[in-house]
Amino acid sequence: MNADSNNSKSIALFEQSAIRREWYDNRWYYSVTDIISVLTESLDPLAYWRKLKERLKSEGNESVTKCHGLKMIANDGKYRLTDTADSETVLRLIQSVPSPKAEPFKMWLARLGKERIDEIQDPELATKRTRAMYKSKGYSDSWIEKRLRGIAIREELTDEWKNRGATEQKDYEILTAEISKATFGVTPSEYKQLKGLERENLRDHMDDFELIFNMLGERSTTEIHRNEDSKGIPKLQSDARAGGDIAGGARKKLEERLGRSVVSKKNFLHNAENKKLT
Repeated sequence: MNADSNNSKSIALFEQSAIRREWYDNRWYYSVTDIISVLTESLDPLAYWRKLKERLKSEGNESVTKCHGLKMIANDGKYRLTDTADSETVLRLIQSVPSPKAEPFKMWLARLGKERIDEIQDPELATKRTRAMYKSKGYSDSWIEKRLRGIAIREELTDEWKNRGATEQKDYEILTAEISKATFGVTPSEYKQLKGLERENLRDHMDDFELIFNMLGERSTTEIHRNEDSKGIPKLQSDARAGGDIAGGARKKLEERLGRSVVSKKNFLHNAENKKLT
């Protein structure tokens, strides 16, 4: 799993509540504390989960042993180890959490599972669902086309990284940061701070130019990897910096001609709010 290749799907919504998830070992794994937060509305879902784990262990319930620690993005924008569970284990845990939302949550899980099976059989469905999701949020058709193309380019790049020596989450973060810093002059975390974002996906808040230069940096990096048959993190990191430099050079030339910076503080929430006021 990597930092961004599946970011468009790393958050699922249940009744407007965000549930973090990761595709791991050919199945979805969901954040247990996010689920507990939704079901119980607890002010401290982590403490609730700790007590629930102790009770389940004392009862000899094996569900706890089937929970996996996976790195997920936290409120501070950093990836942290989080207790997760697949759909089957989540359903077992729900039985131990008294909540009127239990049955709707079960139906929600079943629907997500069916969607994933459908997407495996027909990958085009995933693109259609992503397009529809962005459309429902108010993004323009031209922006959506760029965003979807950017997702494809990102997945192509992360596949190269995986095949050429990137094995840890941190590897993807380092390589992504190299491209971003060379392209825009800031790392992804710095970029999110600039735009006033927390858990939101940075790329979902880029404008046309930002998306275009981001794609150029990542596509250039992919081609350099292939052209030089790069292997190992040090070489991949050097390539990432070179790919970002290509995009960064183009960005600087455009900024010089336009007389303004391409790197923007604006985000989609800000733009949407401005549209409501006009």
